Amino acid sequence: MTLDFAKAREAMVEQQIRPWDVLEPRVLDVLLRLPRDAFVPAAHRALAYADIALPLAHGESMMKPVVEGRTLQALALEGSEDVLEIGTGSGFLAACIGRLARAVTTIERHADLALGAQASLLAQGSSNVSVVHADAFAWEPGRQFDAICVSAAADIVPERFIGWLRPGGRMFIVRGHAPAMEAVLVHADVNGNRIESLFETELAYLAGAVPAPAFAF
Repeated sequence: MTLDFAKAREAMVEQQIRPWDVLEPRVLDVLLRLPRDAFVPAAHRALAYADIALPLAHGESMMKPVVEGRTLQALALEGSEDVLEIGTGSGFLAACIGRLARAVTTIERHADLALGAQASLLAQGSSNVSVVHADAFAWEPGRQFDAICVSAAADIVPERFIGWLRPGGRMFIVRGHAPAMEAVLVHADVNGNRIESLFETELAYLAGAVPAPAFAF
């Protein structure tokens, strides 16, 4: 039986994402129009619109659709921003951001994932998204961004990432220890950084941002 991905996409938006208080019209429109199934590995394509995180290579995964929706809404993109995504994965979130912002740079530490994401992005006409094969803790962008989206968790918010924000910019990141992780928005305000708590969730850790081992005595 052939799956009707368009109907599944509409059901995802109406039954999963909108009920989780994702109400921004531009975000809902992107999630309704952009084929998530085009970014999902073939083995899991039938689950492209299910309310689950989907596995990628190297132990990485795609966020649940509801978390993607909340992430995009939290970034509050208006169309003129230069955005950095840390952790490309499948490329789907970068494609969504690309429809909401002026330009996106997305970095991925695994070469095969970076190449796969780039191919998927080109196939969807995401010409304003640039994929860079790099490790976030070794790479230097040489410039700042209006917004940053970290698509994996960190024990604590890395200061180096905050330094890549322009004054007035904001960064989405999930911080803390599983299972009680917290999605936050870091605002680079004139008078100092301000952290806004958003919601609880759980993501895999970004390589290089894993908690130090706890020693038991």
